[in-house]
Amino acid sequence: MAFFQEEPAAEQVEAVLAESQGSGRPVLISAVNLGEVWYQFARKTSDRRADETVAELRKVGVRVEGIDWELARLAAGFKAKYRLAYADCFAAALAKREGAEVLTGDPEFRQLEKEIKVRWLPLRPR
Repeated sequence: MAFFQEEPAAEQVEAVLAESQGSGRPVLISAVNLGEVWYQFARKTSDRRADETVAELRKVGVRVEGIDWELARLAAGFKAKYRLAYADCFAAALAKREGAEVLTGDPEFRQLEKEIKVRWLPLRPR
């Protein structure tokens, strides 16, 4: 969201995307989290713009990971243990499964820092 809405973290996200293309290590997003991106754009603009946003993410190399039982179980475990939105649990589960880090400015992820790697982005202004 930060990348498309020119928030303070947009430059940092852009750098991660460029780093990913240079290293061959993909940027991952779960289908649940991509659905979250889609509905937020659809609410604010239109279904067409939401579809375009998803297409742009794929074009810059973001790889969409489907939801299987292993990922759903990891996400459910985070939800059972922490006070975290269920969609956020999928981002955490994907990071844990892949040994990756979550890019976020959401302070709710602080409670997960002993379980997953977090790369902190600046919070968007309110």
